[in-house]
Amino acid sequence: MFDLDELRRIRAEEPGRVAHALRDRRRRSLLDGDGRLFIVAADHPARGALGVGGRSGAMASRVDLLERLVAALGRPGVDGVLGTPDIVEDLALLGALDGKIVVGSMNRGGLQGATFEMDDRFTAYDVPALTRDGIDLAKLLVRINLGDPATAPTLEASAAAVTAAAEARIPIMLEPFMSFWEQGRVRTDLTADAVIRSIAIATGLGNTSAYSWLKLPVVPDMERVAEASTLPTLLLGGDPTTGPDETFASWQDALTLPGIRGLVVGRTLLYPDDDDVAGAVDTAAAMVHPRAVAGRA
Repeated sequence: MFDLDELRRIRAEEPGRVAHALRDRRRRSLLDGDGRLFIVAADHPARGALGVGGRSGAMASRVDLLERLVAALGRPGVDGVLGTPDIVEDLALLGALDGKIVVGSMNRGGLQGATFEMDDRFTAYDVPALTRDGIDLAKLLVRINLGDPATAPTLEASAAAVTAAAEARIPIMLEPFMSFWEQGRVRTDLTADAVIRSIAIATGLGNTSAYSWLKLPVVPDMERVAEASTLPTLLLGGDPTTGPDETFASWQDALTLPGIRGLVVGRTLLYPDDDDVAGAVDTAAAMVHPRAVAGRA
């Protein structure tokens, strides 16, 4: 168990230690060994998305979330974490990021349920901060709504972020969706054709794609989706809508496709139905790094 009182004391009395914790952590190369990545995602709260399945406030407790993240990061085969600065800094102060890949989330301004939700402004990491903190990989959300004018400035800002990340030689992971409004809520089109169209738009952002990656949902007909780009791609887990066996099976199949290099999963693994975080994480890790995980068992 980590020392939450000490974490709070440091934040109140020694805020300068945040920078030292990030700068002094033990680093690793982005792709070790088998060239695949398993990242645990935790950037949902910054967009006001605290629900998991039918549990509306599952992610409301920061203490509980940190306990789950520390448990997940301690399991064999987990390469790192995706988060906004507040999450990343808590984990750094807890010593949970040594030897881990850190993915910095950039645009969280399109708050869940807001009238301005499609305006995915950059409110978290920017490229200078990613460089300052030694963040290994950037991530940005690219929701494309052909019926909402907020999409245009979001695409422009996303293109600028891709260009700036490439200039800093920081890999940047694009998470594109074709989105639409339905009864006042933003919905996502998860057909293969829609995902393929979103890929075509997202991969053209910026003045170079040399450092661009993709983060894509697992949808029916993933073979066609995998053929839509040559960029390295990680699969996202999303909010669980099916049982764990069906969800894991869909990931397993998609991980065999060309260009797919691993998983970025958050709520499905951090808040499984049985609350066995270690068990859920171990199952996913074995899919991404079967030899490495088996060798440590």
